[in-house]
Order: sequence, then C-alpha cells, then structure tokens
Amino acid sequence: RRLKGPLRAVSEAQTAGRGNPDWGLQKLAKMQGLLLCSLLLPSVSGFTGRPTVPRAWARASVAEGKEAAPLEAGPTDEESPLELGRKHFIRTIVEDDLASGKHAALITRFPPEPNGYLHIGHAKSICLNFGLAKEYKGRTHMRFDDTNPVKEDIEYVNSIMEDVRWLTASSRGDAAEAAGGDPWSGPVRHASDYFDVFYDAARYLVDQGLAYVDFLTAEEMREYRGTLTEPGRDSPDRDARTPAENLELLEQMRAGGFEDGKAPVLRAKIDMASPNMNLRDPTLYRVRRATHPILGDKWCIYPMYDFAHALSDALEGITHSLCTLEFADHRPLYDWAIGAVAPSGLLDGFGEGDTASPNKGKAPEEVVRPRQIEFSRLNLQYTVLSKRKLIGLVQDGHVQGWDDPRMPTISGLRRRGIPAEALRLFCERVGISKAENNIDMSVLEDCARLALDEEAPRAFGVLDPVKLTITNWPEGEVETFEVPSHPRFTERGGAAAAAGSEAAGSEAAGFFAPRQLPFSGSVFIDREDFMEEPTSGFNRLVPGGQVRLRYAYVVTCEEVVKDPATGAVVEIKASYDAETRAGAKGSGPKVKGIIQWVSEAHAVDAEVRLYDRLFTAAEPGKAHEDGDHLRDINPDSVTVLKGCKVEPCAAVLALESKDDTAALAPVPALQFERVGYFVHDSRDSAASQVVLNRVVTLRDSWAPAAGKGKGKAAAGKGKGEGKVGAKAADGVAAVAEEVTGGDPRYPYSSLKASAQAKVADELRVELRVGKVLSARAHPDAEALLIEEVDVGDASGPRTVVSGLAKWVKSPADLEGQMVVAVTNLKPAKMRGVESAAMLLAASSISEAGEGEGEGEGEGDPEVVELLAPPEGARVGERVSVEGLEASEGDLPDPLLKSEGQLKAWKRFASALECGPSGEALVGGKKLTTTAGPCVAPTLRNAALG
Repeated sequence: RRLKGPLRAVSEAQTAGRGNPDWGLQKLAKMQGLLLCSLLLPSVSGFTGRPTVPRAWARASVAEGKEAAPLEAGPTDEESPLELGRKHFIRTIVEDDLASGKHAALITRFPPEPNGYLHIGHAKSICLNFGLAKEYKGRTHMRFDDTNPVKEDIEYVNSIMEDVRWLTASSRGDAAEAAGGDPWSGPVRHASDYFDVFYDAARYLVDQGLAYVDFLTAEEMREYRGTLTEPGRDSPDRDARTPAENLELLEQMRAGGFEDGKAPVLRAKIDMASPNMNLRDPTLYRVRRATHPILGDKWCIYPMYDFAHALSDALEGITHSLCTLEFADHRPLYDWAIGAVAPSGLLDGFGEGDTASPNKGKAPEEVVRPRQIEFSRLNLQYTVLSKRKLIGLVQDGHVQGWDDPRMPTISGLRRRGIPAEALRLFCERVGISKAENNIDMSVLEDCARLALDEEAPRAFGVLDPVKLTITNWPEGEVETFEVPSHPRFTERGGAAAAAGSEAAGSEAAGFFAPRQLPFSGSVFIDREDFMEEPTSGFNRLVPGGQVRLRYAYVVTCEEVVKDPATGAVVEIKASYDAETRAGAKGSGPKVKGIIQWVSEAHAVDAEVRLYDRLFTAAEPGKAHEDGDHLRDINPDSVTVLKGCKVEPCAAVLALESKDDTAALAPVPALQFERVGYFVHDSRDSAASQVVLNRVVTLRDSWAPAAGKGKGKAAAGKGKGEGKVGAKAADGVAAVAEEVTGGDPRYPYSSLKASAQAKVADELRVELRVGKVLSARAHPDAEALLIEEVDVGDASGPRTVVSGLAKWVKSPADLEGQMVVAVTNLKPAKMRGVESAAMLLAASSISEAGEGEGEGEGEGDPEVVELLAPPEGARVGERVSVEGLEASEGDLPDPLLKSEGQLKAWKRFASALECGPSGEALVGGKKLTTTAGPCVAPTLRNAALG
C-alpha cells in the first residue's frame, strides 16, 4: 500500500515530461512523510551517483512509439559508463596538466602481462585508465607486456581482450557493438613491437658507459646487492671492461653465444649505495631461450619489465602511467631509464595518424616524458588475488578452471552472472587513493544486487520441490495467469520474458512484458514452505492451515503423504477456494503466507548451483603460521541441486548465444522470488539441460555470521550489553520488511517518522560507519574541507563539509580513512556547499592564555583526529550504543530537523567523550559496531564531537 503511491507518482512524473522518477518519490515523501531515499537509485550503467531514467527503458519507449523521457541527469549513449566518476587525486593531476598545457591530450595505457587471466583487481585499473581517457577525450592504449615468453600463452591474450571489451561495453545491450569497435585506441600493441628499439637503447647505454655486462650468478648478485640497511658492493665486472668490450659481449648474448644458466646479464650502472634497492645496478636484459608467442625464435635475450615498460610508455607518448603502489619504489628507475635513453633520439615516437605518439618527430630535448602515478591496489576479502595463488588453485584442481564462478577473475565473475555495471559500480565505490584497503566481499555483492534488481525479471523457481495436489481442481484444466515480470518496470525492450507465448522472439513483446504463468491441479512448492509441526511465527503452509499460492488461489492443507521407508513428506493434498483468485474482487479470506509454486505439467527440470565464497576466512592464510591459504578453503563453496523445478520462461530466459558474434553479449539474469538472482551457466546450460548459477542471494547472508564470529565485542559481558546490535536490529528488520516487502535496497531509515516510538536520544541519532572516498579544499573557506563519504547509501556517497583543513597536512591524507558519521542531521550549507552528514572527531584542548583580550575557558584544539571504527566494520553499518535496550520500532529519526529533534541531538552530542583507552562514549556507554568499539587513534580522555 505504501509503495503503490510512489510508483503512481513516478508514472505521473513521466507523463508530465519531467523525465526524472525522483520527482514523484520526492513529492510523495512530502505528502505522506516518507523518506524513501533508497528508491532514488543511481543509474548503475554510469558512475553518475545520480538517479536517472535507465537508457534501455527510454529506448524501449521509443521502440513502442512513446515519447522517451529526456535523460537530463545521466550520460548519453555516446558517453562511456566509465566516463563519469568521483573526484580523486589522479583526476586532479590530469586536469592540472591539461589546463597548464603540459599535455595537449591525455594518453593512458592498460599493460597486462599475458601470463594469467585478469582478476577483479585489474578491473579497477581498467575502469581508471579507460574511464579517464574517455572523460577527458583522450585515448587508452592496449599493450601486452610480453617480455617473458616462458609464462605467456595466447589463451591469456584472448581472455584479457575479451574481459576488457566486456567490462568497458558502453551500456547494457551494447556489448556486441563493443566487440566490433574495440574500446582501446588503435591496434593492440605489444612490448615486443619495440624489441629492436629496446636493443638499440641497450647498446646506446653501454656505449655511454651507463650499462655493463655482468657474469655474477643470481646468488652472487643478491649477495653483492646489499640489504635495506647496508649498501651494495660493485660487481667485479662493473668497471673491468671498456664500453666497446661490453658491446661485444652484448652482441654475443644477442647471437646466442651463451648457454642458459651460464649466461651473463646486462645491468644498468646507477648507484650500488642507493637507499632504493631498485637503483642498485638493476638488470636490463637476460638470456631466455624460449619461443615467443609472436616473434617465434627471433630473440634469445629479453628485456626486463622495468626497462621495457618505461621505454614503451615513452615511445607511445603515454602522458600518465598509472600503476599500483608496489611500483612506487620502481618510479626512480622508470624515470632513469627514460632520461638515460632520451638523448639518443630513439624515443621520438611511434604510430601514424590519430594513433601517433605526440613525441613523434620531436628533438630529444623536446620529448615529453610520461609521469608515473601510483594508487592503492584493490584487496578483496574471502578470496586471493595473487596470480601465483590463482594459478595454484587452477592447476591443483581446487576450482574448475580460470572461469570457475567462485574465482575472482573477471571471466569467473562474468560466468557467475555479475553484471559489468556492478563491477564498474564496485570500482567506483572503492575509489582511487593511496590508502591501503581490504574490501569486504559484501560490497561487491551489494553492487550486484543493485544492478540486478533493475535488470532482472522475476520468475518462480522451486529448489527443493515437494508435490502439492489440489484435490478439487477440475481434472485436466489449465488456467493461465498473466503476471508482471518485474514489480516496477513493465515496458522494457527485449523478448525473452515472453517465452512460452506466441510473442516469443518479438522485440515488441518487451523484456519486462507480462509473462504467462500456467496453473494446474498439481504444482510443486518448496519444501521449506511446509512445516508439519510449525514453530512460532511460521506463516506458511501447515496441516489444516491456509496459504496463498502467489498470483493464484488460497489453498487449505488437508492431508500429508509420506514415504513409509524414510518418513519424508512426498506429497501434500489440499483444496482450493475458487473465489480467492488473486486480484479478483473480494478475493477471499486474508492469509498471512504467500508462497511461490510451479505447475507440475509445465515445470522444467534444472540443475542449480549455489555458489558461496571460496574461502571461509576474510584474509585466507593470515591466521596460520605458515600462511597457507588453502587451509581456509570453503568446502561448501558450491552446492549442486538437481531436480529443481522452474517455470517455462525461466528455462529459456537468458540462454547465452553460442555464436562468436554474440560471445560478449551480457547474460541476462533473473530473480527467483524470495530466493536470489540466477543466470544460465554460459558453458553448461542448454535447452536440453538447464543449468543455473546463483549470482547472489537477496540479502547478505554473511553479515550475521560475521557478527557472531566477533560476538564478544557485540554481545558484551554484562547484562543487556550488545542488545542494541541484535534485538534492535531484529526490530528494524521486521518493520522494514513489512514496509518494503523485504527488498534489500531499502534501509530502515526509509520508514516514516510517525512509525517511531519515543525512545532514548541514543536511538534517535543515526551513526553509521563510512569511508572517505575523496577530499579537497573548500573553494571559499581555507578552514574547510569538502569530503565525499560513502555511508552505504544506495544513491551514492554524501558530500560532507568539515573544519579539518587545519589538522591535516593534505586533503589526500583523508582518502580511504574509515570514519563514523552522523547521517540523519538536517543538511546544512557551509559557505555555499551543502553538507549532508557530520564526521565525529576527537580533540585535545589547550587552555587559553591569560593575556589581555583573551576570553575565558578553552582555546583551540592542539590535536584533532577522526574517530575510527574497528577493523572489520562494514561501510554503512549502524553504530550502536553498547548496553542500551531497544525494542521493536526503536528506529532513528529519518531526519533531525524540528526543534524537539535537534534538542535530542544536542543532548546526545553533549554526552560524547573519549575514555581513558580512547574508546568513544556517550553517557559512559561505548559506541560499538559488530566488529567492536570505535576509538580515537591516539587521543585519550579527549573531547568528542
């Protein structure tokens, strides 16, 4: 009843030509007092962070002859889904370089090594490099670093290109177009394209006395290299020969004059006493007798990565070389290689026409050198991203290949059914900074739910079927119900949802056109929807009880048939009331339970694979002395269910085309109501054998387990401690499910204020765990900073204005920090910028001086530091007050804005302080999360506000 109004308002808004579904929701919120913030979803096909009309929705309207809503708030079809993003330090550098004229255009590159499949960590780099180039109308080069033929394979090359095409596809439905027009600029490049130049550069360095041939063994080289606390020693070969003699040895290496294992290496002559180990005469070339995938046996010596990578960037005119933080110590070598070779004139650029290097034809002194910039790599909990460990999982048979749906590879995620939009949204939420991170798997799963909720049509699937026979149903009669395929979107383009009807295959049928659901006197229901001896609160089918079959009739259980050998229920006999058809006027008695079903005569058998996390530990191997991650493998990471029953449309929906032209077409998913999101397995599913993979559950099933795992912090030791984190949460969930139908996108703060009881101030103020995604100086106030903070809102991060400018060396220092935010204060403008939350910070106060003109009391804080949630706390998690009793209905106020509500906040704020161990207290009670209490990093007995 409460959701019907918002949807009607959306329809009115579209009819009025406003083109923004938010308008109807906002209007209704004012009329009814509902804060339905979470319905204002961003378009997950673009990183706008703003609600938009989905482009596919608009296109479907045009196809049906209707006037499409204007897409004022989102990117156009010409814009990349990677184009719009949050402000971060790399974007600032790019903007400054373009504005100053240092570079005429931005040129980035994505340079994977073809020695394995790409994983989710590479997705972050893909989004960053291709996204920046698209946004600033530059270009991105696709270059394979094929300098180690021993580990390279054409299989990896093909999978990498396929993954990049899929992830950067312009929008849903456009993947085939992306396959025809590659997202990178110009041809696919390889480091091996420049091997002749690299070798000439090596000769030049030898000739200039900047490199030498060294016969030390690998073990001797390590010994001579020194340690982090001791300088290295010069090799005996460092100054033993003239440049001409070293050139002669280099030529012998090139001609194959040395055997593997006994061959010398070419080393740069830099500084063996450098504190940076990478500058202690690094190796530039080594002998490798291996057949190259492209060049065959042309070369038997190969350049090292640091040397080849730097020169490749310079040759292609890359302006910004973006890489992860582990390469920060390699940057001096990167700069040295380019600087040492530049005077030779070898780096004047490659390419022709639009793909030519901007350095082409320039004099050596005019060559613009690329700038290497590092950002933090992506770390994901409950999996491993080390290529060595991933190869081990595949080779040792722990998974079924690189594209196993449990793997964190992009191919595995795609096969599992994670949409490209979800991966892009995930990368955007993680953000770009230099701060180390370890992202909870639930963040990725939440992004998948957001994308799939909009994209996935609904269907019935019974995973553990038991037969229900309706004894008074007319024999042989079949009734067909026309039911919605999606609760909100009913005019989407496509045809699969109409499968089983005459309109199947017709584009005009509509992807979310109503589906035809056959009903007969014998149906399958899920075994968990029947309980012979019901527990308290069980509202589904019981002996003698009634339940509604969704979209159909109310049935009454009359008899239970069991297997005499096992005692298991094999059939339930029931009667139906013909006057209770769903939607009919006066549709019979009210029943509490509604369950899904599938007609026996029309059901399609399916194999369903329930995938879970590959490891049971958030950081596999960390708890073991030997660091063995295999000891944490989840034995239940996949459960295969056979004999499942699905409705006809689900059996054919989303079957991926097997021909090459549609190999990259997105595999549409579907939602089995009350169960989860599923997709046809791209390898194994076929018309003769339906195989469905579970993409993600409807809710995060790991969150309660994580809380129990750290239960001592959550439950406390004394009477009543920790109940606000359990009992109150249960109450919130119960009320929220009634209002939202259990949709996981709608947080409890969407409930209207009148539904909240008069409760303690501590329960009216909403505190959440957040993460600072970016920070910058306020343009009009030196003392203020503007931060973008992720507090778990479906609509994206919140803008927060804080007075932290005086207390941080650089705004970038805040990026990546976990914080505690007050999220239900009325937004307020601070020097022209609206702040939508407040960050809690601890401060030590110095006493004011007694000089003339100085006021009494306290002076300026000497130290200010943000309150920190404990490690393991999740973004968006509510911070509770330890030991505070809460009952059902005790919810935070949606917005603290009235005089009475603000008094509650003031009382709460006045009771805040940091205890002797730095713990955050309110009225002497700890502020805590499921992972433990929040603390100030260093301050003790300090003020908090």
